[in-house]
Amino acid sequence: MRLTIVVGMTAGGVGMHVRSLVERLGGLGIEVGVAGPPETQERFDFAGAGARFAPVRIGSAPNPPADLAAVWGLKRAFRGTDVVHAHGFRAAALSGLALGRRRAGRVPLLATWHNAVLATGPKRLLLAGLERLAARRADVTLGVSSDLVARARELGAPDVRLAPVAAPRVQPAKRDAGTVRAELGAADRPLLLAVNRLAEQKGLDVLLAAAARWRERTPSPLVVVAGDGPLEDELSRAIAADDLPVRLLGRRSDVPDLLGAADLYVLTSVWEGRPLVIQEAMQVGLPVVTTAAGGVPELVGDGAQVVPVGDADAVAGAVSALLDDPRSRAELGERGRKRAATWPDEDDNARLVADLCRDLTGR
Repeated sequence: MRLTIVVGMTAGGVGMHVRSLVERLGGLGIEVGVAGPPETQERFDFAGAGARFAPVRIGSAPNPPADLAAVWGLKRAFRGTDVVHAHGFRAAALSGLALGRRRAGRVPLLATWHNAVLATGPKRLLLAGLERLAARRADVTLGVSSDLVARARELGAPDVRLAPVAAPRVQPAKRDAGTVRAELGAADRPLLLAVNRLAEQKGLDVLLAAAARWRERTPSPLVVVAGDGPLEDELSRAIAADDLPVRLLGRRSDVPDLLGAADLYVLTSVWEGRPLVIQEAMQVGLPVVTTAAGGVPELVGDGAQVVPVGDADAVAGAVSALLDDPRSRAELGERGRKRAATWPDEDDNARLVADLCRDLTGR
């Protein structure tokens, strides 16, 4: 059976998930192709994992001429395929346009929704139209969190299911915690970690506001943020202007080392589906303080300290309380580790997709 996976511009969890599927579906009898931007292929190397790759430029924002070209590119990529699996509502909408309306004999479309639409004003109306198209053209829609499932149903998707996306198992740290902490400048102070794309959705203004409050502590914790993105210059200026105890590390390949060295993981996002890095932090028993963003509360249960979205005082207070109470911090980390052990893994994700492909084709 031939499956074509469609993915847009992504720098994080969606690309990692698609790469994981490519690596596993071949062993389940599925021949996989990937259609998407060359930049995404360059970052995640789907071809190196065994997929045939078709370059199709699917942008992150609506652009009628570019989107029309993408639809024609997808039509070519879908020749000879048995099932299409689109990741993200834009990829799903463009795939739906390429395939046409649901009807007998059409190539089945499976869509996974990873993110909510956060835009406002006219852009929100346009994106809502694409959401509706994505929902109604897909034969099966998978939502990574319950709010996405509810949204797809609201928009008229005929078959919607919750399908959590698993994080990869965290690789062992290559360096000891003391070495990493010294390198970062946190040998004698608490170390707080965030691994984020530097984008508006991640609520990093709240993290900086909380960091300003932590300056009053002795010693003040150091916040390190691993990741890159469009807000890097703006955040750097804000950190320098207020002399905040925050370091932007850029994109890092040693996240297991950072997880092993940190005292706490902090997530301040406005919205998340099922963030992979929280899953990784909880796998290794690193205590987590997170906002109640999207699907995060249902993901973490009692395995993390959850605070309201956008509340810097709540973030600062929760972190301070845990830094002041090592026993509670250790207990939270252990609850997180136990919670993580209950989640589906990457093999479960691949089996789900393979089973859906067979159900949709009757093979």
